[in-house]
Amino acid sequence: MIGKDPKSLIQIARQSGTTEISEPLDLGARVRELRKARDWTLEQAAGQAGLARSTLSKIENGQMSPTYEALKKLATGLEISVPQLFTPPAQGQVGGRMAVTKNGEGSAQVTTTYEHELLGDTLTQKQMLPYRARVRARSMDEFDGWVRHGGEEFLYVLTGVIKLYTEFYEPVEMRRGDSAYYDASMGHNVISVSDEDASILWVTSLSS
Repeated sequence: MIGKDPKSLIQIARQSGTTEISEPLDLGARVRELRKARDWTLEQAAGQAGLARSTLSKIENGQMSPTYEALKKLATGLEISVPQLFTPPAQGQVGGRMAVTKNGEGSAQVTTTYEHELLGDTLTQKQMLPYRARVRARSMDEFDGWVRHGGEEFLYVLTGVIKLYTEFYEPVEMRRGDSAYYDASMGHNVISVSDEDASILWVTSLSS
């Protein structure tokens, strides 16, 4: 039995599996690789980032540890996020990860308001958490406040009729085939309004 909302599902997905151990990243080499991938000279890259050419040269050659402000300028100039500066470059091979979940064989997680079936649960280090949910709740009173968590979320109604409540919008009634995509840090809850429990597909990003 897990908590009353999908937050614990997010925590389970983020914490599942073994931690991959990798070699420390050479930031200077990473910056140089990103610059050369864009076919930029030091002058061009420094101009894009709003840094002195000498500063960028020292960063690439490991002669200077950049401040966080410099890292933000670099990321902005390279049109990437700061975490991507520390992401090792691809090794050139095609990833072949795949998980098939047969109908009804997902990992079950039951709460007072939902019955969740985690999909693709055998994969570790996922970027998305897909799960099917049977919506048992019939009233907002059954929830202990809003559900909120990092990332973005996609909802697709499989059967029945639901009402999607969100913190900043009017409640919306949704039927089979309807979908919603929203910022999951905004409070949100779902109830069934059909005679039978509705079922929905949820996909939550895990990168935030």
